[in-house]
This record gives sequence, structure tokens and C-alpha cells, in this order.
Amino acid sequence: MPDSPEWAHVVFESLSERLQGSFERIRGKSRLDPEDVDAALAEVRSALIAADVNFRVVRDFVAKLRERALNLEISDGVTPAQKVVQLVHDELVTLLGSTQATLSLDGLPPHVIMLVGLQGAGKTTAAGKLGLLLRGQKRRTLLVAADVYRAAAVQQLETLGQQLDIPVHSEGTQVRPEEICAHAVERARTEGFDVVILDTAGRLQIDEERMQEVQRIHELLSPQETLLVVDAMTGQEAVKVAQEFHRRVNVTGLILTRMDSDARGGAALSIRAVTGIPVKFLGTSERPDGLEPFYPDRLASRILGMGDVLTLIERTQEVISQEQAKDVERKLRTATFNLEDFYNQLQSMKRMGPLSQLLGMIPGLGGLMRNEELVSALDGKEMKRMEAMILSMTVEERRYPEIIDGSRRRRIARGSGAAPQDVNQLIKQFEDMRRMMKQLTSGRLPRGLMGALGPAASAEMSAAASAQRSGPKKVHQRERTRPSTHTRSKRRKR
Repeated sequence: MPDSPEWAHVVFESLSERLQGSFERIRGKSRLDPEDVDAALAEVRSALIAADVNFRVVRDFVAKLRERALNLEISDGVTPAQKVVQLVHDELVTLLGSTQATLSLDGLPPHVIMLVGLQGAGKTTAAGKLGLLLRGQKRRTLLVAADVYRAAAVQQLETLGQQLDIPVHSEGTQVRPEEICAHAVERARTEGFDVVILDTAGRLQIDEERMQEVQRIHELLSPQETLLVVDAMTGQEAVKVAQEFHRRVNVTGLILTRMDSDARGGAALSIRAVTGIPVKFLGTSERPDGLEPFYPDRLASRILGMGDVLTLIERTQEVISQEQAKDVERKLRTATFNLEDFYNQLQSMKRMGPLSQLLGMIPGLGGLMRNEELVSALDGKEMKRMEAMILSMTVEERRYPEIIDGSRRRRIARGSGAAPQDVNQLIKQFEDMRRMMKQLTSGRLPRGLMGALGPAASAEMSAAASAQRSGPKKVHQRERTRPSTHTRSKRRKR
């Protein structure tokens, strides 16, 4: 799974903090004066400009916000601050494109997707990631190495294709790119490929010769999609690049790469508004699966610290099957959920992405992720040390943690390079996790969290609630607290 998501993208961290800070002035107020609105919007304007958003976009964005905020109608139970946050969210969604823009792959195959952009934007890597994403949608994809100018570009795509097990069409560097692309489409038609992805050449800056070459390929093949790959770190220059490519080849969508970098994010907020080209994908990591569909409403919610429950649910469902969820539910219902299951749950969470990123998608918890020590503990060595301690246990100890006495804890600590106190802490964390699930079902934590964690966690919570109402059965309690062989032998001697 992409660990982008994050989709809690690092690229918007500074903007998110400043926008949320701009609402502090109006929190607690029962009504808004024009002075309050202007003060808050001045902070919003400053935050957007600092994020390198196009100044015309900022001007229009703030003007629309001011008009709506001054005519705000406050309903019962909603504070002015909450209403303003919702207004900013709605305008951000409009700025980013209102609805998700998907690939247009209608009609008879093969469908041609042409990737264009400057050199260094990540076109070749994006081609492989897009091929992998389409394969997950049951589409046979053919990658085409049409960049015959950049050193080792053909070899890079061939290597990527081998790693991802996606066929690559290449003809070396002596054949004209137009011919390579035409031959690839003919091959796709003959061999039954659904999609052809053209990795075209780029330059360090807009180059007339390369632009004409791109135009010739576009006119020859009439691709269904022409996607411009833009590096999010290029800032306002990305807007100029998008405008020029759009003028030449009618770009149908954008792929923004390096969204996991420390770029300020202005490109993502500006390009759509200035050019009208929708953002279709975000490159969220260097991993092969680090390409995500772009959802304007979800990104706006993340920027404002409102979480991203839908993406969290989707990630959970992709990693945890219904069968696994039922198995967890059964074990919790019979009080046999143990450290072995806990370890498997940790592995599933790791496949969903960094834990700090997942928590950032839960409404109300995004602010915790600004605590660097907490983020380090969630994603760093602490998690690995926890796994090492569990793996240093015997199968019986993982299944029956109650039998872990002092001598066993010392042995586990030696085997994992930890201290006995660390083993004590691990066992305590495991017990705290059980208590947390009970708190969720008793209403002490937000109910929204229950749905956000996906089918497995929902099954755990419902099972815990059922067990709490009915009480544990004796046979299950005996099974859970099964004594060790050493303890049983001591009892026989007595």
C-alpha cells in the first residue's frame, strides 16, 4: 500500500498548521464581526502565499471566502469558527477540482496513455507505478520506452518492468520515438493489451525540438489520455510548464510527484485553478505502489486537520480480508486473542503505511502528529523493538502471555537486545490495547474511529462489546490462562 498517505502528506504540513492556526482568533466567539473575518482571512492569505500558491489564485480564493463569511448564517449547535472552517473546506475543494477526475478509457482497446513533462519530474517511475495501479484494475498494460535521449532511460524502464512483471516495448535508442510508439500500439493490438503507456522524452526546461516531437506523437496516435507529470517541488514554475504543454498537446490530467517531500504544495493548489487541468494522481512515495488517485475533498479535509476516513477504510479493506476479520472476531469472542495475533495485526498495519500517517487520517488526531517524539516512537525503532521481542518468544508464550514470568522475560530481553523492563512494557501495551477496544465500545472514544479502522477493528469492537455483556465463559477462561508445563509439574509434586 502506498505510505503516503498519505495521504497526511508531508508536502502540506506547514500549510495545514498555518491554516488551522488562523482559526484560533475566532474560536469561542458567538458571532463574527467584519474585523474578525478580515483578521482570520489575512492569516489564510498569508498561509497560502507562504505555501507558494499563485497570487491570483490566493486573491480570488480569499475574496470568495470573505463574501461568504460576511453573509454567514449560524444555526443552532454550530459555532462561527466551525462554520468558517467548513467554508474554507468547501472553497478548497472547489479550488482543487470539486470531484475526482478519473482516467477516460472508454471504447475499444488498446487505450493509449501518453506521459509528458520535463526531465527529472519522474515520468519513467510514474509510468511503472501507473502500470501497476492499472494491473490492479485487471487491465493488461504495456509500457513503452520512447525516451531515446536521456542516458539509460530505456534500461531504467526495462528494469522497472522486470521488477513489476509488466511487459516493456523498447527498440533501443536508434529508432525515432514516433516509430517506437506506433510499433508499440500495433503490438498491443496484436497481443491483446488493454492499455499502452508511453514514456516520452523530457528536457531540463521547455525545449522547442522536444515539444514538436511530443506534438507529432500526439497527432499520430491520438491518445485517450495525455498526462503531464509535474514535480511538486518546482512550485510556481509548474504552472508555466502546465500551461505550455496544455497549449501544445491538450493535457487531460496531471500526475503530481514527490508529494512526500518538504515542498510547500503551491503547485497542487494552483495548477487546477490556473489551467483548468484536473489533478488525477499523486505520487506519494518512491515505492512501486506509491501512486494514488486524487480526491479533492479528501485532500482538503487533510489540509484542515479534519482527517480522511474514507481513504483509511479503503486501505484497511485492501490489507485485511473479510476472512481475517472474522477470525479476529472469533478469537476476541472466545477470549483467545493473543500476542501472536497482535503481531499479525502490527504487520497488517505496516502494510497500510506508517502508523503516524494512519492516525493522522482519523478526525481529531491529526494534531498529535505534530509531536515529533510521538511520530518517532510510532514509526521508528520502537515498533521494530516491539516486533523483535514478540519474535523472541516461544510459540506458547505468544499464545499464552500469562505464563511469561521473570525468568522468561529476562530470556526474551536477551534474545531481542532489550531490557526486561521493555518486555514488561510490551505486555502492558498489549493489555492496554484490549482495554482500548472496550473503551471504544463503551463510548469513551469517538464513534467515528470505530468505522474508520475498517472491518477487522469493527469486528474486534463488536466482539468485545458482546463479551462484555455476556461475560467470559469458564472454558474460555481456562483456555486463555493455560499454565506452563513447568507450573503443571510443580502442582503434581505438591
